[in-house]
Amino acid sequence: MHQAVIAATGLFTPSQSISNTELVDTFNAYVERFNAANAEAIAAGELQPLAPSSPEFIEKASGIKSRFVVDKTGILDPEIMRPIIPERPNEEISVLAEIAVNAAREAIARWGKPVSEIGAVLCAASNMQRPYPAMAIEVQQALGIEGFAFDMNVACSSATFGIKTAADFIAAGSTKAVLMVNPEICSGHLNFCDRDSHFIFGDVATAVIVERADQAAGGWEILGTRLKTQFSNNIRNNFGFLNRAAPDGVAAKDKLFVQEGRKVFREVVPMVSEMIVEHAADIGLDPTSLKRLWLHQANINMNEMIGRKVLGRDPEPGENVIILDEYANTSSAGSIIAFHKANEDFQAGETGLICSFGAGYSAGTVFVRKR
Repeated sequence: MHQAVIAATGLFTPSQSISNTELVDTFNAYVERFNAANAEAIAAGELQPLAPSSPEFIEKASGIKSRFVVDKTGILDPEIMRPIIPERPNEEISVLAEIAVNAAREAIARWGKPVSEIGAVLCAASNMQRPYPAMAIEVQQALGIEGFAFDMNVACSSATFGIKTAADFIAAGSTKAVLMVNPEICSGHLNFCDRDSHFIFGDVATAVIVERADQAAGGWEILGTRLKTQFSNNIRNNFGFLNRAAPDGVAAKDKLFVQEGRKVFREVVPMVSEMIVEHAADIGLDPTSLKRLWLHQANINMNEMIGRKVLGRDPEPGENVIILDEYANTSSAGSIIAFHKANEDFQAGETGLICSFGAGYSAGTVFVRKR
């Protein structure tokens, strides 16, 4: 059995950003058009009018102030309200693979070793651009990596499930190093016409290199990994290849992201908090001694409550990293962005937690120690 370490991380951030004010202006223009076009039905009680949004509502509900996206022009057009991402020919790298490669190249540069040392590529994300060929194999090809590659999807928990999978490959001796990428174009499955969720997601890509400890210089020792799933319909996206087989007239709303936010909050916070505390105890760690929490960036209220439950007190500034104010919810990439941006002050022997949670329900914990 070989010990695994997180050797390097990478981040790709799109150049375009949308503020809450920009998003709300577009949404409210859509609401005005909708209510005016359906005035008679609304007056007759046959249809409920849409309510406008506000930047204050968004920030209070989520902590989000802005988000990065691959295309803002379509999102901010009240007649389109979705990103404009033209299809590419099969001979050209796909957009999801492209942003994954961008993040991977930064991770590889920070790692400082040739790609010939990598024996596997995992693409772990909430949505794949296509069923096959696998995005991971396309990334593998673009980077010139030999070995094997495959896609995996555990929604917002995909990154921690990917780290666990990579660490298991290392432990079993299957390979000396694994590249795990998390390309997330979440704007593509977001309903920008829904007041309760139109502000939630942003686009980004992250990358993590997991390596055998006896081959690594520095890095982060993976002290323990744990995964948990529990079925729930409270976060769902029904888009899939069988949609074309359904009878005409099936509502399209559930083919995008939908959630019961209050139920998710009530059920996920205690599940994740208990999982963290129990996992820490099982590997001999005192959770209150963790220097930093790098949690999934879904909602600031969820993160603050989980932080209090795990640390047994209100977290000090910087202990519970928050990046969703700038990036919004980036699904599987969120906890990796937080880790990538806030770990350079660690000294050897200090410990922290990478944790994800989301649809499924799914949750993953990765305790790490600076080497």
